[in-house]
Order: sequence, then C-alpha cells, then structure tokens
Amino acid sequence: MQYTNLGTSGLKVSRLCLGCMGFGTPVWREWVLPEEASRVILQRAIELGFNFFDTADFYSAGVGEAVVGRAIRDFTTRDQVVLATKVFYPTRAGVNERGLSRKHIFDAVDRSLKALGTDYIDLYQIHRWDSSTPLDETLRALDDLVRTGKVRYLGASSGFAWEFAQALAMADHRGWSRFISMQNHYNLLYREEEREMIPLCRKEGIGIIPWSPLARGVLAGNRKQGDWSATSRARTDDFAHHLYSTPGDFAIADRCGEVAARRGVPSSQIALAWLLAKGVTAPIVGTTKLEQLEQAVGAVDLTLDEAEISYLEELYRPHPVLGIEGPKDASGPKPR
Repeated sequence: MQYTNLGTSGLKVSRLCLGCMGFGTPVWREWVLPEEASRVILQRAIELGFNFFDTADFYSAGVGEAVVGRAIRDFTTRDQVVLATKVFYPTRAGVNERGLSRKHIFDAVDRSLKALGTDYIDLYQIHRWDSSTPLDETLRALDDLVRTGKVRYLGASSGFAWEFAQALAMADHRGWSRFISMQNHYNLLYREEEREMIPLCRKEGIGIIPWSPLARGVLAGNRKQGDWSATSRARTDDFAHHLYSTPGDFAIADRCGEVAARRGVPSSQIALAWLLAKGVTAPIVGTTKLEQLEQAVGAVDLTLDEAEISYLEELYRPHPVLGIEGPKDASGPKPR
C-alpha cells in the first residue's frame, strides 16, 4: 500500500479507501454482508495496509457504522486509522431527521460517534447538499464540531462546483474550518467532473476521493449491457441502471477489459490505475469479496502508459449530470 496527504492537509491516507456501504445488515439491502462476513474483509483490508475507511450513518441505518467501529477496535487501534462518515440522509422518522440543519447535524454526529464507538471522527462529510438550509448555518455547525473536537476534518460529496466554491469562500471569509476533500462521482464511464469540479479541487488543494470508481461493477466486468444478473447487487441496484446504461458506457468497459487482458490483470485494476493516474487521492473501493479487495490493491503499483490511457478515454462522450441527486430509495429510514 502507498500513502499520501488528503489534499493540502497533513492527514495521510492510503491510496485506496475502503468503502463500507456493503457492511451491516441485509435487512437494509439484500446484497449487504452481515457482521461476521464484513469483519473478514475489514480485517484483511487492515492487513493489506488500508488505513482509510468510509462509511455513513445512512448505511444500514446506523448498523454499518457499528460493524465498522467494532472491527477497528478488534483488529487495530483507533489512532492507526482514518475513519470517515457522512451526514444528510434520514436514518429514522421525523421532519428534522434529514438534511444539513444545525439540529440534524448535531443529533447525527452524536449518534455516529456512539455507533462507531469512538469519541472523534477523522473526516465528517456532508453526504449531499441541502437547498432547504442556509449554507452559513451548515458551515457554522460543522465548524463548531471541529472546535469541540468531535470532528477533526470536514469533507463534502457530490455537488455542483459553484456550490462547493461558495462553501469554500464562505468558510475562508468567516474563519471557519473548510472542506479538505470532495467525494464525487468519477470514473472512466462518467468524466463530467473533469469540467469544473476537479479543476476547482486542484486549485483549492482539495483531496479527490471518488465514489463508484468501478462504475458499480461495470468496469470490473460483472455487469453487461442487457444482463445485470451476475451479482445480487447488480440485480437490485436501480441506481446503477440510472447511472450506467448507454452502449457507449459498455464499449468503454470493453476497452478496459482489453487493456486488462493484455496486461494479464483484472479489469478492476485498470479502472483504478486510470483514476490514480488522473491525480485522484484515493478512490473509494466497495467490495463484499476478499478476491475483489486483494485485486484492488494491485492497482496501486500499476502504471498505465500514455497509449493505454488514450485508448481508454477515446470513446467517451458527454453525459448529463449524474449522481448529484443521490439514489431515489434514500427517502426514509430502514430498520435498525
């Protein structure tokens, strides 16, 4: 494993982040691993050198955070990991149980701390942007969490570049803690972030930690056009069907497979190596199988040449904005 700073902060993270959406309870999503199986992957990730773990209060409605927290306590020490979680989506019923109001942020962070079994969160991220709450209310609440020590760094996820620029400018003007990372939607099949968000992040010293680096498995070869039956998640993930469905998407995935075959490596390694070559800090890799985890690690030492990168990028065509709105099934809580 290799390590790097998250943006211009002093926080050092592994070049791959383990996404923990798949750990918790299948009551929430049928493809989610129960705790015993989740712990096997979390333990192996620690052995492989992962020190960066990303979860959210929304995942398994809090159960996911608890599973991750217990595994970290059992398999390493708290100071050896960078623990990230997120706030926005509801995990229980109630009109104030979602969004980025001061009330919801304060209530949510305390629940996350309890679930994770820790007294601080390394990276606290807004899961989406909240148009119903004044931006200064959100940023002031987040700054207060940093000042109290409950949170050490702040991050954001999936918004428009103008929104992110406004937030950074307001935090700087008010003397509040600013975001150090952007968890955006970025992969070989969706490159619209290269237009504004990624140049903004580079200019502002923001770490880039994209979600869905393998395009929900399309770039790993386990989802084919017209055939989503390879895995339980593929069969039930309507959000993925919304994100990746055009013939052009699958043509690019085929090229990823061709490059992988010539290299003698899995397609997933090529897709991750491409992201790392584009200056991404740490792609967030979600996995529910040990084989997938160990394959992902190989991407860190894989360097693509210019011809391979050009071949992978050649077929890309502009897409509508995708991913900012989040999944449509995120409107209410699930059983805890």
